[in-house]
Amino acid sequence: MRTDLIRKTALTAAGLAFTGAVAGPLATANTDSAATDKGAASAKNDRKSHGERELTMRYEAQPNFYYCGPSATRNALSVQGKDIDVDAVAKEMGTTEAGTNSINDITPVLNKETGKKVYRSVEIRDNSADRKETEKLRADVVRTIDDGRAVVANIAGTATDTDGITHSFEGGHYISVIGYRDGGNVVTIADSANADQMSYRMSVDNLADWIATRGYAAAA
Repeated sequence: MRTDLIRKTALTAAGLAFTGAVAGPLATANTDSAATDKGAASAKNDRKSHGERELTMRYEAQPNFYYCGPSATRNALSVQGKDIDVDAVAKEMGTTEAGTNSINDITPVLNKETGKKVYRSVEIRDNSADRKETEKLRADVVRTIDDGRAVVANIAGTATDTDGITHSFEGGHYISVIGYRDGGNVVTIADSANADQMSYRMSVDNLADWIATRGYAAAA
């Protein structure tokens, strides 16, 4: 389903040409090349405890200002041990210098690359998320991460992370969510925009409002 609510995406600045494995904010580690379709669920650097889980991602910064959609998708799929070509998926998504139009253009690529219909798009229609939408996002993040997969979200505007740092993408942006803690009340974000801030944590309430008027792809 395509709507006018979940749309648009371009970045204001390109990320650095950086690659590396990430398991949590600003941490690096080597990935396990034997990761299976359950992805980082089997990687040795994944961390799981009561109310907390983080997946190992092979991070790659976006190569230009408008590839945030393809790059967020590439980073999300890397937790499953997949290494996809961002140019190829950009073509599939219809990405142009104006960005990738909608999360609905990303969800089919996620499903194609996994070989299963495991993702679906979820909208947050209003200018801010209500409690029900925030709780659904929290549950969707926990379920998707526990399944060894990452969430991809289309965000816009400014949000503050748990360190008090603001992240602003007034024109829209795509990010991956690769972990959670405190039962999903805090999430770990992988951001292709800037390798110096490749990963940070944010409350699920702030993330839900960041996604508002747009949407995200999570486990079906």
